Amino acid sequence: MQYINDVELRDKRVFIRVDFNVPLDQDLNITDDNRIRAALPTINYALDERAKVIVASHMGRPKGKVTPKLSMAPVARRLSRLLQKDVKLAPDCVGPEVAKLARSLKPGEVMMLENLRFHPGETLNDEEFSKELASLCDIYVDDAFAVAHRENASVDGITKFAPMSVAGFTMKKELEYFRRSMVDPARPLAAVVGGAKAMTKLPALENLLEHADKIVIGGAMANTFLMSVGYEVGKSLYEEELVATANVLLRNAKRKGVKVYIPVDCVVADRFDPKAETKLVTVQDVPKDWMIMDIGPATSLLYREALSDCKTIVWNGPMGAFEMDAFSRGTYNMVSTIAQSYALTIIGGGDTDVAVSNAGETQNVSYISTGGGAFLALLTGEELPAVKALGGYQPPEKRAVNNE
Repeated sequence: MQYINDVELRDKRVFIRVDFNVPLDQDLNITDDNRIRAALPTINYALDERAKVIVASHMGRPKGKVTPKLSMAPVARRLSRLLQKDVKLAPDCVGPEVAKLARSLKPGEVMMLENLRFHPGETLNDEEFSKELASLCDIYVDDAFAVAHRENASVDGITKFAPMSVAGFTMKKELEYFRRSMVDPARPLAAVVGGAKAMTKLPALENLLEHADKIVIGGAMANTFLMSVGYEVGKSLYEEELVATANVLLRNAKRKGVKVYIPVDCVVADRFDPKAETKLVTVQDVPKDWMIMDIGPATSLLYREALSDCKTIVWNGPMGAFEMDAFSRGTYNMVSTIAQSYALTIIGGGDTDVAVSNAGETQNVSYISTGGGAFLALLTGEELPAVKALGGYQPPEKRAVNNE
């Protein structure tokens, strides 16, 4: 795989696929521009090299239809302010007028395409749509790790027709931190996995058994594991069809010598509501008509101790319903544990990075991934379509199992 700094950009039309799918308020104002800022090193490098820059992204899910409230206009304005130069917004992302604008670009100028998902060909990975996108440029640069797990035209199909395809600095950094955490980690390596659904995380956990030394489980998905070892979880969210699978995973972990930690106490509530009645109980004593909403203080202490000697920690998914203050302590205790660790600490995007940001600890973790879904796909052991299209990334080899 080649990167943007490996090729000559001067006077070239450089198509940079970014992830500018940023949150907007009801007045279409950007409420968080971190995704835009993450792409600035790649864009500025191209500008410094006197390239003619074409920036492209999707916004939301317009389902192949022009949806004015999902226009890239607010993003173009914010990018213009951050770059301190004019960013022209094209009326579309393909078509004769867009092609004319691309041809008229001068070195050091920037044009942003309209929302790629206004066309059904984007998510369908349509060949003709891919060709049209590729015709706009001399060099294609993929800097959108967050959609690297999607087989979309702007990250997969375009590479078949662009004269040259390389990765940007965001993509490079994501793959490098993944290598440092999973391919050649400083050990012990711990994976902290939370969130609501075991179904989305079990494949990652199964793959992590081949690489991690410790696995710490939290969030609603921990309820499925509690059921698998014989505890009742009242009215808590859990996945009945995965209870047996969770039990097999725990047995496999023991066979492989991987230590798995599940909660020993929890905060329960009589309903899913920030004003619900709550109490602290051990996992053996969850009331029949109550639900588990967070890990308890004894569990937080156990998890802190489990992670204390680790040299590498990867975290994806909160420990509880942290969006409600009464059920946020477990997640924020985990933030504190990881922020105070001397380990290489990698946060897997999604709700987890929101918790880290809310706690003001962003500067105290080694790296926060820009893509929750793509990061999880890597943990699962999948080869990302966009990365494969750029020349591929070798997934980590599975650790040998001692069957003696």
